[in-house]
Amino acid sequence: MQKEMIIEKLKEHGGRITKQRLMLLDIILENECSSCKEIFYKASKIDRKIGTATVYRMINALEDIGAISRKNMYRVAYSSECAMEDACTVVLDDATTYHLSAKMWNKVVQEGLNACGFAKNQKLVSITFKTCSRVLARDSGQL
Repeated sequence: MQKEMIIEKLKEHGGRITKQRLMLLDIILENECSSCKEIFYKASKIDRKIGTATVYRMINALEDIGAISRKNMYRVAYSSECAMEDACTVVLDDATTYHLSAKMWNKVVQEGLNACGFAKNQKLVSITFKTCSRVLARDSGQL
């Protein structure tokens, strides 16, 4: 659902939908990339012909249409007012899986902050994730 919405917005803004752009979009949606360099690294494993300029142009195009925010570490951005379904997947240690909408994800985090005493009368505005160094090492074959 999310991918189709982004592709439609790119088309509306005159963007061409190439195989390389689709591949980059998949990488961004499926991974926790924190830089263009990291996206390029993952993309070059799939397509050795891709250039860094292609990655930067795609990031700029996605930022122009509001699909990503560099402040959010290249993760697809959505606010608490977003109606996007299946925005977050949570897997528990017994393999129980929950697919949360953007609104439900924000509610879970807000209530968790309240219950733990981190938020008193404040409302959640944004969440920024950074990739765990162990995940980066595993993905690069260093673990």
